Amino acid sequence: MNFILEPWPWYITGPLLALVMFALLYFGRTFGMSSNLRTLCAIGGAGKKVPFFKFDWKSQRWNLIVVLGAITGGFIARFLLSNPIDMHLNPETVSELKTLGFENAGKSLLPEELFAWDNVFSIKGLLILIAGGFMVGFGTRYAGGCTSGHAITGLSSLQLPSLIAVIGFFVGGLIMIHFIYPILF
Repeated sequence: MNFILEPWPWYITGPLLALVMFALLYFGRTFGMSSNLRTLCAIGGAGKKVPFFKFDWKSQRWNLIVVLGAITGGFIARFLLSNPIDMHLNPETVSELKTLGFENAGKSLLPEELFAWDNVFSIKGLLILIAGGFMVGFGTRYAGGCTSGHAITGLSSLQLPSLIAVIGFFVGGLIMIHFIYPILF
């Protein structure tokens, strides 16, 4: 059952996000998804082998609710609130996507060429997932946080390292999509 809903406008979501960030900063908390992975590893006992995972993970239980909310929200958005209408993409973007192998560019937020199970369970798909997972894990550890932590928490608290990290994320994304992605696909 799909409910046809429009996305919330910026003037509602922006202040809501600001309110959440204000509350987190007020209570001395930070937001980021990669810290949850560290907490999950600590819960699993990784602190017995690796000192990085040896910390009081119980103090981070509140942040695990963020992961649960992201998973639940993604499920609800995909299966209950998806709006199956065409997206309005620039014709040049559609043309470029077609040259990269996307036959139905603009017809779905989750193109089958990327998100079909056949792609995941192929040798190429598994190699890309493993390499991508390694790079994301290394990158978040090296940058001291993930994109959500730096871009939302770090920038909202005016941290220069977060600004540098976010600029690096954008530059890396541009390099990936314009130079590396066409080679892979």
